Amino acid sequence: MTSNQTTVDFIVEQMSGAGVVSAKKMFGEYGIFCDGKMVAIVGDDQLFLKPTAAGRAFLGEVEEVPPYPGAKPYFLISGEHWDDHEWMNELTRLTCAGLPLPKKKNK
Repeated sequence: MTSNQTTVDFIVEQMSGAGVVSAKKMFGEYGIFCDGKMVAIVGDDQLFLKPTAAGRAFLGEVEEVPPYPGAKPYFLISGEHWDDHEWMNELTRLTCAGLPLPKKKNK
């Protein structure tokens, strides 16, 4: 099952105060990027956030599940939080800051 574009667009809009946020279609689902770093996956209309120490401290108790079979566990962010623009921005900022810059690919 794939995610609805409206869901992805809403999540990107809610995270937009954290930096330059965009979505990219990947493997039938979507990767969410902030300032060039992949911070989350939207799959089956659910938001899976990359785990970081700062994100864990902000969230407290959080469910961790893989976004697709064989993947490492991500933080599952329930839809009830998506409407809170400030909360989503802060979580996205913290997550982005806790992730390394992507490695440059040799051509």
